Amino acid sequence: MQDIRALFADYASYHQTKGNKAFHRLGIPLIVLTAFGMLARVTLLRAGGVRIDAAMLLVAIAEVVYLILEWRLALAMLLISAALYLGGAAIPLSVNAGLFILGWIFQFIGHSVYEHRQPAFLKNGMHLLVGPLWILNDLLPVVKTRSEA
Repeated sequence: MQDIRALFADYASYHQTKGNKAFHRLGIPLIVLTAFGMLARVTLLRAGGVRIDAAMLLVAIAEVVYLILEWRLALAMLLISAALYLGGAAIPLSVNAGLFILGWIFQFIGHSVYEHRQPAFLKNGMHLLVGPLWILNDLLPVVKTRSEA
């Protein structure tokens, strides 16, 4: 697995314009919120009083990756993921679906109108997990990026 700085640098190279960054700051949290909301409805395991759903599995997998990349951001992302999980699960499925589509429209507007470059995840699927962490690092700067050094 690549170093977090290398992943952030590669991701940032696809997100240079203010317009694209703005659409991503709106779209990515919206996508995560609604993906959790939809996946929370997919039960994977029910044993006794314990229920595990697809959103919980996604959070667990993402957290393992995040812990490997940068433990401080991983801990913050776990708290944010819990809040997004609860929020998304409370939203009706039809609203989740509509907002999920809107979040992706925001991504593609950012890339087609402002960046004029394809989304980073088309080159490297890992960027689907890097994007939320990159935005979190903007809000809670833990990893110094080249532009800050």
